[in-house]
Amino acid sequence: MRNHLLHAWSKRTILILAMLSISASTLFAQDSPFTAAMKTNLIAPVTPSGYVSSSYVQSTKRGDAQHHFWDRNNAILFTAVGASATADFFVTRANLASGGRELNPVTRVFAGSTTGLAMNFVGETAGTIGLSYFFHKTGHHKLERLTSFVDTSMSVGAVGYGLSHR
Repeated sequence: MRNHLLHAWSKRTILILAMLSISASTLFAQDSPFTAAMKTNLIAPVTPSGYVSSSYVQSTKRGDAQHHFWDRNNAILFTAVGASATADFFVTRANLASGGRELNPVTRVFAGSTTGLAMNFVGETAGTIGLSYFFHKTGHHKLERLTSFVDTSMSVGAVGYGLSHR
């Protein structure tokens, strides 16, 4: 049972590291939008006085972005992330109160108190939104949405596991 949960936790960690490495490799690739912007002076250099030179500031048209970060789809996805993390918190807290133990080694650190456990799940939700925002800003819109799906799926799986092993 413990090996199964450790294996699931390892898969989650590997998936997150893979998503980060993919985004980092494309961010600094030779022909990435980031390096192209640096070459064409779209990224403004900072003057010695600390101000950005106004000759480099460019306006963006409304159609340039694929979508806004806080659009309807992301609002629904982030609501699902928050709801699944909340459900995971309550199931985990109930299992710990009835003599169970936390199997996730990261969450186990915070499982000593209700406040610590709550902060763990709030941090998980905030981290998912932050990672989605990073993917949005770097132009990886599919990964932006996938991050919420993966986190919601993992939380729902943990809730199911916790309810079935009471």
